[in-house]
This record gives sequence, C-alpha cells and structure tokens, in this order.
Amino acid sequence: MKVLKIIAMILVIVGGLNWGLVGLFNFDLIAAIFGAMSTLSRIIYTLVGLAAIYIAIISKSICCKDK
Repeated sequence: MKVLKIIAMILVIVGGLNWGLVGLFNFDLIAAIFGAMSTLSRIIYTLVGLAAIYIAIISKSICCKDK
C-alpha cells in the first residue's frame, strides 16, 4: 500500500507541475512529450486524475481519523 501512495503522490505532483506550466506559460509538458491527446498522454492524464482522487480520499481518512 505504501508503494501505491508514493506512485499516487508522484503522479499528483507531475499533474500539478504540468498545470502550473499550462497556467504560467501555456505549455503542456505531457502533450509536448507524448503528443497532444495521444493514447499515451490520455492514459497519463487519467492516471493523474485517479491519483488525485486516491490522495483526496486517503487524506480525508487521515485528517478525520481522530474525530
């Protein structure tokens, strides 16, 4: 389970950095590397989204554990 958390965190960081680049410089790094809306880039976008959902769920369970 620890490996899953690490992978999810890496994907969320990659996604956050990518969105930062899009917002600041209008540059989509994932699209530049893997092609705009190619199958591989769509898989990466999906994995980043799923990782964000996973991190949000485990963060809520950690945050609210004491209550």
